[in-house]
Amino acid sequence: MRDIYRRSHQRRAWIRARHAESPSFRDAVAADVAVTLHYRGEGRTHLSRTELLAEALRLTFSTDAFLAQVLYRGRVAALRRGVPVVPRLCHVGAMTLSQVCIGDPVVIAPGLYLPHGQIVIDGITQLGSNVTVFPWTTIGLRAGDFTGPRISEGVHVGTGAKVLGAVEIGANARVGANAVVIRDVAGGDTVVGVPAHTLPAGTGPTGTPVTWRN
Repeated sequence: MRDIYRRSHQRRAWIRARHAESPSFRDAVAADVAVTLHYRGEGRTHLSRTELLAEALRLTFSTDAFLAQVLYRGRVAALRRGVPVVPRLCHVGAMTLSQVCIGDPVVIAPGLYLPHGQIVIDGITQLGSNVTVFPWTTIGLRAGDFTGPRISEGVHVGTGAKVLGAVEIGANARVGANAVVIRDVAGGDTVVGVPAHTLPAGTGPTGTPVTWRN
């Protein structure tokens, strides 16, 4: 029994250390609101505290996954303070209401955009700011290794994609729909396929040439 208690205490301490540098609940939610409004074409700047609260409430009821983001931010705040029970309730709420499962060790910078639910993010994983994760996506582990991906700022992870293991996704990279990423992706690259491979510059997601009109 003492060993179980000791391991549980050590895990809680490790989780608190993981989130020691996480932003405050208010700052994280404010950034999430701004990014979500931007992608929905409703971008506004210099929101007052009252307007921020109003927008957060509106997005909670008008989108599929924003409530899950708020619950994740609340869970992190509770984990940092060592508050019992609340983190588990937030986790269950996010899974029940939006089918969004984010593990305790996952660190997500402010400014996440989830267009819809049906998402799993797990392991010792880190997401930068302004990351977009589309539905039916898994960001997590490969068998036998609890180290997950490190995803830099501005990355788009397409519908149904899998990003697995201790891989690094560079800034502003794009992971195509249904791609399976098991190797590092350089910043600005687009990867598609199973396993994912990099598209040549100037081609679209199907490999066809892209033309631009002035």
